[in-house]
Parts: sequence; C-alpha cells; structure tokens
Amino acid sequence: MKRHHSVRRSGTLIPLFSLRRGAGWGLGEIPDLVDMAAWSSAAGIRVIQMLPVNAVSGGETSPYSASTAFAIDPVYLGLDACEDFRAVGGRAALADTDRRLLDEVASAASVRWNELRAIKDRAMRLAYAHFAAHSGRAARRGQTLATFRKENRHWLEDWALFAALHRHYERHWRDWPVGLAERNPAALRKAHAAHADEIAFIVWQQWQLDRQWREARAAAEAMGVELMGDLPFVVAEDSADVWKHRELFRPGLRVGAPPDALCAEGQDWGLPLFDWRAMNETGFAWMRARAARAGRLFGLYRVDHVIGLYRTYYRSADGSKSGFSPSDEEAQIRLGETVLALMNEHGEVIAEDLGMIPEFLRPSLTRLGLPGYRVLRWEKDDLWRDGRMQAFFRDPKGWPAISVATSGTHDTPTQATWWDSLSPDDRRNLLRIPGLGHLDPNRGFDDQARDALLEVLYQSSSNLCLLPFQDLLGQREQVNFPGSVSERNWTYRMPMTLDALGADGATTQRLRRLASESNRLAPSR
Repeated sequence: MKRHHSVRRSGTLIPLFSLRRGAGWGLGEIPDLVDMAAWSSAAGIRVIQMLPVNAVSGGETSPYSASTAFAIDPVYLGLDACEDFRAVGGRAALADTDRRLLDEVASAASVRWNELRAIKDRAMRLAYAHFAAHSGRAARRGQTLATFRKENRHWLEDWALFAALHRHYERHWRDWPVGLAERNPAALRKAHAAHADEIAFIVWQQWQLDRQWREARAAAEAMGVELMGDLPFVVAEDSADVWKHRELFRPGLRVGAPPDALCAEGQDWGLPLFDWRAMNETGFAWMRARAARAGRLFGLYRVDHVIGLYRTYYRSADGSKSGFSPSDEEAQIRLGETVLALMNEHGEVIAEDLGMIPEFLRPSLTRLGLPGYRVLRWEKDDLWRDGRMQAFFRDPKGWPAISVATSGTHDTPTQATWWDSLSPDDRRNLLRIPGLGHLDPNRGFDDQARDALLEVLYQSSSNLCLLPFQDLLGQREQVNFPGSVSERNWTYRMPMTLDALGADGATTQRLRRLASESNRLAPSR
C-alpha cells in the first residue's frame, strides 16, 4: 500500500496481546489479526495499531523492553494454525497439567505472562521436534526455512545465538563468560556448536512467525486495513543489538528524561545511549536495517519518543554526568531530520511527539511532512479568566491535517475515566468545543458523552484519527500505569471475544457511521 498522510482514515490502538479468541492461548496471536481486521473493515476502521511486538527477555512484560529490534516475540505464534503443532496432535499432545493450566490462562481476565510463556514454549518445542524429524534440508519446507535464514542472516544469526545463550545462562550478557561477552570469535564458534539445536529451534520460531505475519498482513490489506507498528525508541541494554553493536552505544551512560516540574531529579530509564557520531560514521546502517524490517512488517509505524532521535537526554549511573546528545540545537535538528528521513523510506512514519518537547520539534516534523499527535485532553490553553487559571480546550477542527487525532495513549487513563476526573470548570470549558455543547457537565460519563467525544475526534481536521480500542467502546480498563510496577501493567485483554465483537452489529454500525460522516471510509474499488 502507498503512504497515506494526505488521506482521511480512522484507526484503533490495541496491543496484539489484548486480542481475545474463544479457544485461545491466553493472549492475542498473529492469526487473530485477521479477525480483528474483518471487524475493523466492517466498522470503517482502516488502521490497527499495536504496541511493539519485539521479543523481550528476562521475564519482562513491557513491550518497550526489547531484547532485539528485529525478532518477533515467539509468544505471538499461533500454535493452532501451526502445521507442525497440528501434526503432533495439537493441544492433545500437551501434558495434562499444561492443558488444565491452558484452560485457566485462556479464560483469565488479564494476560498471565509467565504461565502462558512456559506453556507455549513447551508446545513449540513439540512442534519443532516434528519439523526436525520430518523436514530435512532437501525437503520443500526445509528449503523454505533455509531461504528465510539466508535472507535474514544479518540479524537472525546473532539473535538466535543471543537467545540461546540467554536461556542457558539466565543472566545479562555482560555477566556471561568473558569470551562470549566480548564476542571472541573462537568462543562464538564453540557456542554455536554447543547450542546448535537450540539455535535451530529459535530460527524455526522466527520462520513460523514471519510466515504467519505475512499471511495476516496480506489478509488485512485485502480487506482495506493496514497494520501499524510501534518502534521502541531504543532497545534494552540486555539485547542482542547492544551485544553485537556495542560500538554504536556509549558505555556507562543511560537514557532518561531531564528534570521538569513533575520530577525535579529527572528520570533514569536504564536504557543504553546511542553514540550518534558512530552511527553517522556507518551511514546509520543499523537504523536503516531496523526501518527496513519495520517496513516488511507494517504499512505504517509509530516512532516512540521521537524527540530522542533529535536529542537524547542521558546521565551516568552515579548521576554525576548528564546532558543532551547532541548538545546544540542545530546539530539536534540536523540529526533528527536525517534519521527520520531514512526511516520514512521504509514505511509511513508517525512521530510520537508528546511530553516535554522543544519548540523546534513540531516545525521540523512539518518540514518532513510527518504527523505528530494531538491528544484532546492536552490540546488546551491555560488562560486567566474570572480571577483564576482555567483550561480552554482547542477545537479539533483547527488541528493540522498532517497530524494524528486521539483521545489518549496506552499510558493514559481511558476517556471515560478522564471525563469523570475533570473538575466542573474544566468540563464546562471542554463543552465549549462545537459538538459538545449539548452534554450535561454535571453528569458522569455515559454513552451520550462517549459518542459526542468520538464524533468530535472523527470530525477533526487530522487526517488520521487513531483511538484506543477501549475509548471506541466507552470502557475503563487501562493498558499501562506509568510509574508503577504491578500485575495490572501490560496485561489488558479485551473483555469480549473477537467473535462476539464481530457479532455486535450496533457497535460496528455506530463506528462505521462516524467514519462515513467524517469522510474516513476507504474509497470504493
């Protein structure tokens, strides 16, 4: 599909893990995207945005803690659609304890990551054993796998070895034996030989994931729906990319956020700092490879924390050193525009430009023709009126065409929760927006408020209206709770199955009407 920054579309944001199938495995899987796309198409929704689907390690649940910029997390493999798993008898081949546990996690209200990862790993190993026993290199499937491995060797071989060693040592790569940590060629050859079977299994996983992804994307596009990805700003320190390309990162320095009114000491995210000079000397080869991989998976993708591609705030581990890299504004603008331009060669880039951003960022995105975000609750002017400071919300019909209209992100309370949290003054000022004046400022969130707020966003001037799935339905469940660590984070599952969602004609037609009246339906073919 061609890039569509100038075409009016509507989309929805829902993590892949949040999709629910009646007889599923406790989280959404790649084949479930086909059913989600079928409902989206019927509802006039043309874009499905997911959170990152990169592999993570070390028990992480946050999709932004990527242990690779290239590999898909194996947990998303649809085993019921996997030829080798079906060949061994499917779920019947699982141990009785696993089948009972699978029934529990499949019906759970939220994603039970650790349990389902363990079950799926055991199931995938059964499937791979069948493949290994019946598909030699001369066989058709063996040749197909060999071709995939060759075409993706620039990232796949190092990822497979890293993942195998990570499973073996169960700790950060810096704590591996020194020969492996320092990538001594003799030590790497020895490790390849010692872990050959595990490496072959990991390669098989990525091959199966790639096949399912290509099939799901093709099916979605045939229905007029594009898949949208999300690229973490940077991979984790404990990642295959830092292990292999440590020359592209500055040792001892970590990415974070500068001090501000909300956090006087700033934030330390514990992420590695890019060495932009080294990146430039390679012609940004790693960034180009990453963008090309994203383009093969998605029609468009969100670049998380886009200001970090212009200037990255860092601090040393002991807090004695901090600053921006690069340090001067001219170099920052030059760097950001260079990196974003090359990324835009491999797909439709959406720039996440929220939070504390410098004045130069949005004009720079405008020059590049890249849309940033307009979040209804934050698009306001604080003005002194009637003896007090009040928030006056901006009319979405005045937002730029090249922008993304939305009600919130995966990190914010849902629109229902936000509405109920507004002060009486803020709610009255919100209702000054044309199209909201008929709402009662003294009533809590209800279907009338839901529909009016959605209509205002659909009718915005922004060409892309991209709304969290929960807000489309008026629900209150939140995906992530920033600043906290709990079982609530990154475990949201849609409360209904995809079949039930597809059968909900009232919701489907309500959303399709919004898309039609705001000129966001796909043109007839």
